[in-house]
Amino acid sequence: LHNSNMSEVENTFRKFAVYGDTSASGNDMTGKNFSKMCKECGVMDGKAVTSTDIDIITFLLVSPHHRTKGALTITFDEFQQAMTELCCKHFKGKSPEEALQAVYDLIKGKGPGSVGATKATKVGGVERLTDTSKYTGSHKERFDESGKGKGLAGRQDLTDNSGYGGAYRGAGTYDQTH
Repeated sequence: LHNSNMSEVENTFRKFAVYGDTSASGNDMTGKNFSKMCKECGVMDGKAVTSTDIDIITFLLVSPHHRTKGALTITFDEFQQAMTELCCKHFKGKSPEEALQAVYDLIKGKGPGSVGATKATKVGGVERLTDTSKYTGSHKERFDESGKGKGLAGRQDLTDNSGYGGAYRGAGTYDQTH
C-alpha cells in the first residue's frame, strides 16, 4: 500500500479514536468507536460483515494487557490486523491485497459524524408553542424582534438585592421615615 494512503487511514483512525473522549490520545480506539467507524465508513454492511463480526474480531485481536472490564481498546497495528480479517469477508471475490486496498479506500479521508443524532422537532403543537412571535402579554416582552430571549433584562419583577439582607425591601428609606 502507498504511504500516503496509510497516513490517511491512520488519520481517520485517530479521528475516530478521540471521538467522544476528550482525554483520549488517539493512539488507542475503543471497541465502541471501532464499531462506529466500521458502520459509518461502510465496512460493516449488515450482510457480509455484521456488528457481531466486528465485536468478535475486536475481542480476539485485543492484547490481554489492554483488556479491562467493559472497555476494549485497540492500537493502530491491531486495527490493521482487524481490517485484514474483515476485508476478505466484505470483498469475497477479490484477492486479499485488493480487498484490503478496497477497505482502506472506504475508510480513508472520513471522520466521525452525528449519524442518528436527535434533531429538534418542528411538527404539530411544538412549532406553535415555540414560535415567540405569537406570545402575548408579559411573555412577549421577554423576547426581542428576532425571537431571541432577553434573559434577565426581559423581566420586570427582579428582586432588589441591595440592602442588609436578600429580602430587605426598604433600603434607603430610613431617613425618609424618621
